[in-house]
Amino acid sequence: MGDSGPDVKTSDIFQKAYRFTKADEVKREGLYPYFKPLQATDGTIVNIEGRDVIMAGSNNYLGLTNDPRTIEAAQEVISTYGTGCTGSRYLNGTLDLHLELEEKLANFLHKDACVLFSTGYQTNEGSIQTIAGRNDIIYSDKDNHACIVTGTQLSNAKVFRYRHNDMDHLRSLFEKSDPEAGKIIISDGVFSMSGMIAKVPELIEISREYGARLYLDDAHAIGVVGDGGRGSASVFGMLDDVDLVTGTFSKSFASLGGFIVGDQPVIEFIRHHSPAHIFSASMPPANVATVLKALEILQEETWRLERLEEISNYMRRELKALGFNVWSSQTPIIPVVIGDMMECFQFWKDLFEEGVYVNAVVPPAVPQNQALVRTSYMATHTNDQLEKVLAAFRKVGIKHGIIDKNGQSLLEI
Repeated sequence: MGDSGPDVKTSDIFQKAYRFTKADEVKREGLYPYFKPLQATDGTIVNIEGRDVIMAGSNNYLGLTNDPRTIEAAQEVISTYGTGCTGSRYLNGTLDLHLELEEKLANFLHKDACVLFSTGYQTNEGSIQTIAGRNDIIYSDKDNHACIVTGTQLSNAKVFRYRHNDMDHLRSLFEKSDPEAGKIIISDGVFSMSGMIAKVPELIEISREYGARLYLDDAHAIGVVGDGGRGSASVFGMLDDVDLVTGTFSKSFASLGGFIVGDQPVIEFIRHHSPAHIFSASMPPANVATVLKALEILQEETWRLERLEEISNYMRRELKALGFNVWSSQTPIIPVVIGDMMECFQFWKDLFEEGVYVNAVVPPAVPQNQALVRTSYMATHTNDQLEKVLAAFRKVGIKHGIIDKNGQSLLEI
């Protein structure tokens, strides 16, 4: 046999994976807070590792994931439609249930039309890359969710990322832009880490001044804030002034999937051109039925929104009174800043030992030295559960030297 040639040395594409050891290191110290399997749940109480703990980190804002009515709605449609659609909406995967939900969501949000996606992530990824193209400009808040970032990257549009909620910076970017280009501002309606509401009135003003469209991702806002739970723009009575609104069903609507609402021609364009819509299997019937029932309950049981706001205001006030830094939260999402990443993991573990489950969030999801535990609350949390959460935070906060017994912060950031 002839010479096989020189021994060419190449980089192994898997090297980055083999070199990733941080997760194993944290696991060895018993502090790993991710991918914890829930063995049972009633919503506010979950069973993890054989013990019951208070869930203070779920996006189940209205407490409907275990409501007997949403469960029954999901079960009932399976006998008629089966367990899945086995195709995309474009071809064989459209049910009359999909059309019913689209119509009801459009009516609920006072828009012409709606199109469903299989996940909330796909909604933004698939809609943004369809709306904005090579000759367009996107202005995106730097704290926007990862699915928005992905959508902007896939769009081939020119992307300007403005400083979080900094309207002066946003305006300066418009001043430097091609006045003839198509333009769209994209922002979270409620930011998922800070719990802050976007400056919707200012965004509307700027969009009108420069002839841009406005797109709000209300994943953490619809079913949470605003008139009847209609989201961030409705907080200000300005829902009609926003061009496109997206949302997800994995939070207040107790299911899985996503949607976008807007003017009929725009929604029809997305419906016929978005790869994420055309080439993904449609929402299973049980998921759609769950959302329909959750939307009905949201509109009939207004006490859920009232209770959610009451709980949010109470927990924000009490955590501040204990001395914790909760940033500028305005919603049921209330971050508690810890600082150092490993300290955050230990804080999370100690809270878990006290019977409270929250979410540890570390860089790059948050700025360096501002690792935090993200808490979020449900309309179905009891007063007793809330007091137990606060007692656990006080005990663990004092133990870690983050607060003192007099309600003073000891954290230097």
